[in-house]
Amino acid sequence: MANEFLHPEVIVAAALGVLERELVLPQFVTRLAESDFRGNRGDTITLRVPAYLEARNYEFRNDRTNPIELDEIQEVGVRVVLDQMPYSAVALTDENLTLDILNFGEQVLGPQVRACARAMEQAVATVIDETDYALTVSDDDPFRAVALARAELNKASIPMDNRALLLGADVETAFLTSPLLVRVDTSGSDRALRDAFIGRIAGMDTYVSQFIDPSMAYAIHRSAFAMANIAPIVPDGAPWGTSQTYGNYALRWIRDYDPMFLRDRSVLSSMLGCASVNDGQQYKKPGGGDYEGQCVRACKIEGIGA
Repeated sequence: MANEFLHPEVIVAAALGVLERELVLPQFVTRLAESDFRGNRGDTITLRVPAYLEARNYEFRNDRTNPIELDEIQEVGVRVVLDQMPYSAVALTDENLTLDILNFGEQVLGPQVRACARAMEQAVATVIDETDYALTVSDDDPFRAVALARAELNKASIPMDNRALLLGADVETAFLTSPLLVRVDTSGSDRALRDAFIGRIAGMDTYVSQFIDPSMAYAIHRSAFAMANIAPIVPDGAPWGTSQTYGNYALRWIRDYDPMFLRDRSVLSSMLGCASVNDGQQYKKPGGGDYEGQCVRACKIEGIGA
């Protein structure tokens, strides 16, 4: 039988699959394509948010003495800047490569991918925690708080699909110890008891993030946040490298040998940018005015389990 060698590109593709499984928060944001940034100056693109209009009513069979009212279309631009380059670089001696490493993908590339994954996750979490929210609710009861957040999104006419509920670590504890979740006959399944899985709550898929504020929860729509993730090109001076994209996640891997120190170097890197969609000027407050400069496509939930 002929020898079968695993190509480096295959190793990277497998590593990107690991990256996709490791990441939670980027699954719930709008993803921007690499092509959007090509040829742009300042590493910045403007995400165009469609205008929000409300229909008016023209009195049926009126005498036509009054004209219709004309609205202005105001599209909102959200700036997304590539401003981060998470990377992981390790040096491997001849002794490491010869005697210690049995599976390069598992022992070297895997930990490097997970390091970059944590950086990406933290970048999105920071934007979520620091966003200026127009909609905020506070209640110490987990289910009542989520119901109030759902109502706020509904009143703001945020689409019902592509919503998600993100829980901080302490908030997750409040849910898992809630009598409504512990009672099997109420939850409809004992799955919550078996593996601490929180399924759909108030019509939203619920996930726990280790990176957002532990005391916070957020009911978000996918359009509330945007993320760009691009793999840098392989420079001509690199003896070997590859840029790969898998499941909308992109990484570059470069390997070379430093003969002065008799060691191999493995460098994994990516480009990243995140932003919140603050188009609140399109949404009217109940008492008049709007939410200019604020995010209306997500609701911040405070006080759960306090």
